Amino acid sequence: MLPLVALVGRPNVGKSTLFNALTRSRDALVHDQPGVTRDRHYGVCRLDEAAPFIVVDTGGIAGEEEGLAGATARQARAAAGEADLVLFVVDGREGASALDDEILAWLRKLSRPTLLVINKIDGTNEEAVRAEFARYGFADVLAISAAHRQGIDEVLDEVQARLPEEGAGELLDDDPSRMRVAFVGRPNVGKSTLVNRLLGEERMIASDVPGTTRDSIAVDLERDGRQYRLIDTAGLRRKSKVEEAVEKFSAFKTLQAIEQCQVAVLLLDASEGVTDQDATVLGAILDAGRALVVAINKWDGLTDYQREQAEDLLSRKLGFVNWAEAVRISAKHGSGLRELFKAIHRAHASATREFSTSEVNKALEIAYETNPPPSIRGHVSKLRYVHPGGTNPPTFIVHGTRLKVLPESYKRYLENFFRKRFKLVGTPVRFMFREGANPYEGKKNELTERQIARKRRLIRHVKRSK
Repeated sequence: MLPLVALVGRPNVGKSTLFNALTRSRDALVHDQPGVTRDRHYGVCRLDEAAPFIVVDTGGIAGEEEGLAGATARQARAAAGEADLVLFVVDGREGASALDDEILAWLRKLSRPTLLVINKIDGTNEEAVRAEFARYGFADVLAISAAHRQGIDEVLDEVQARLPEEGAGELLDDDPSRMRVAFVGRPNVGKSTLVNRLLGEERMIASDVPGTTRDSIAVDLERDGRQYRLIDTAGLRRKSKVEEAVEKFSAFKTLQAIEQCQVAVLLLDASEGVTDQDATVLGAILDAGRALVVAINKWDGLTDYQREQAEDLLSRKLGFVNWAEAVRISAKHGSGLRELFKAIHRAHASATREFSTSEVNKALEIAYETNPPPSIRGHVSKLRYVHPGGTNPPTFIVHGTRLKVLPESYKRYLENFFRKRFKLVGTPVRFMFREGANPYEGKKNELTERQIARKRRLIRHVKRSK
């Protein structure tokens, strides 16, 4: 499983800003008003070449145990209790406070590995600030400015050095022939019912009450001579609907399941269409780059007119992932399951396909000749060569010059061209663009004796002609 890093501290010390810097997102709401972050918020850090880990942004601990502030503090404590590493964030401008002292005392009782991070160090006397927090007794102290991304690399280095290696966990499997398939979606769309139908037994608790599944449960299945590990996840909800700490951790488990699976099956309720919660789950799948199959459940309960309406809505809402196959099923009655497994296998085969350098370069050559990049302010990108960069999702690394001006529309053209040429279905396709260094940059052009003599003759000729 991916390691978990929790950001803990009093309100308004910059935890959400640090979260956004680590995850390269603006998912966490950032504001100068203390207490803006009330719920735990999870994201995946995939910066540079470092091993990925999950970051949880907690609400500030205000020392109040009543009402909303108390619920927020309990959320933060729950996150810290599950973390592999805690980043204790303090405010370098305001200095150490009595509340910081209380939080530190609680963290010491928790006995989790902890790093002290002094934020908002910009515009201060760093030496004096470090001296003030020295009484906390941390051997290593990180002084940063999350708002200006100052010191983020040092945070990454220290975090990576302290995190455990990614463990296999119950969701992973040592058998490479066993395909890992995660069934994800919002609560009560029929994930557990579908897994039970596939297994032929009531292995999962299924009911009409949203949120019955609180954890990710992995079970093994053999079907048509093939091995699978099926992962039934808790539903990802909108944060405003989640109140209990255990439900918050369920969302974290779902993110972990998406990260560790090979194919994600997104279940939708045919009678409700594509909701904001469905979009949240889909976003997590796309961020992870996982192969995707859309399963539209409860299709048998619709009239012909309702099916037409549903088809129109799906084409409008899911048009940007038209590379993913959509299968109409009934988890309750078992219809459409054979087609679902066929779609899962097509997606898995595309996502894990390995390419040779020669075949991808041939594809790039044809794409380039068919539709060269446009000129942007007099600059034209040159695509020199491409090589495979990995699988799940298929990744291609393109080398060339002036790639910074390559339009996004042309990048989408390359993606669609490669997808069509190699018949890739059910998987994202990623391109990385790298500019080669000019080998002559910074080098003086040394002339030969003959060139020097010719240069002198030309200079004399120009002078005489004047």
